[in-house]
Amino acid sequence: MGADRKEVEVDVLSEGSHGVFGIGAEEARVRVRLVEPAVTEEAAELSTDDVVEVARDILETILEKAGVTATTTYRADAVVQEAERTPPPIIFDVKGEDLGILIGRQGQTLSCLQYIVRLIVGNRMKTTTPPIVIDVNGYKQQRYQTLKTLAQRMAEEVEANGEPFTLEPMSAYERRIIHLTLTGHPGVTTQSTGVGEARKVVIIPREQ
Repeated sequence: MGADRKEVEVDVLSEGSHGVFGIGAEEARVRVRLVEPAVTEEAAELSTDDVVEVARDILETILEKAGVTATTTYRADAVVQEAERTPPPIIFDVKGEDLGILIGRQGQTLSCLQYIVRLIVGNRMKTTTPPIVIDVNGYKQQRYQTLKTLAQRMAEEVEANGEPFTLEPMSAYERRIIHLTLTGHPGVTTQSTGVGEARKVVIIPREQ
């Protein structure tokens, strides 16, 4: 869902079962919903510029301490997710040479950097702030477009041949892009399967 743990409520519908020697095992089932943050008077007085200034300072300090030479740019026009959120995210694009170390395998390092910045910003400002998104050399923008195109292409194939198709393992952020891209598609539906880093999206033909 592209949210932090504190931004969602989780209800356990079924705890699942390990089965006997792996036979008859069942996955746990949970219901997750976004929690609308309470808007306090202090939060209402915060401007986007206030949050951008604090977040940029924190991000640049982390990069400096890590010995990374780069520049940070606030991108109000960037698109890195399918669904609009309220308030809209504050997006920074970190630009520089050889910044693959900030992205990591399947964007895991980038996700950690983003989480740390969000945590420090929230602690420093003592109030609810808009979600902060960290990108590196447009990686998330490019990945968003790539995944959206992939989802649409594979949906056409699944609809045409009537057979499910399982995509490669993806992060929660990337799986969300696939799910939202195909939400409302007349010919297919999607579901996630697997555990942890092996979790994948399956595109399934709708029953006629």
